Amino acid sequence: MQSGNACYHSVQNLPSSSLLSKNLKVKIYRTIILPVVLHGCETWSLKLREERSLRVFENRVLRRIFGPKRDEVTVEWRKLHNEELNDLHSSPNIVRVIKSRIMRWAGHVARMGDRRSVLRVLVGKPEGKRPLGRSRRGWEDNIQTDLQEVRCGVWNGSSWLRRSTGGGHL
Repeated sequence: MQSGNACYHSVQNLPSSSLLSKNLKVKIYRTIILPVVLHGCETWSLKLREERSLRVFENRVLRRIFGPKRDEVTVEWRKLHNEELNDLHSSPNIVRVIKSRIMRWAGHVARMGDRRSVLRVLVGKPEGKRPLGRSRRGWEDNIQTDLQEVRCGVWNGSSWLRRSTGGGHL
């Protein structure tokens, strides 16, 4: 997020410029700012708080791009609501992009086989005890949850890892 904010602030005059079209501003967002924010997102284990801050970041950039809207009833300028931003910006939101990249990477890792260190690092269980309190969700737990959200989840108790190595696709 810090790198994304730094990138956004380095080009912050472009999204609000009246000389550029809205389509060009959206392309600048997608090609300059978004890749910086999403760098390495395939291995992230997103929490709800992080998802919310990513959505807030994206909405702030989109509000800057699309500008205020004149209310027809009160004849005053107002900020665009989130639904209006989603309608104007036809691409999927940033959290959906991250989750799709995570699932794509999970399928790639699962097909690597047990001998590769990437798979062992991502799904391995470290030794030792966790601190007291609620146990933290790991990367593999988030994959399982995301797959269940899109109705590709657990069938008959088999995990996503066994399914993807057994010839099935994520």
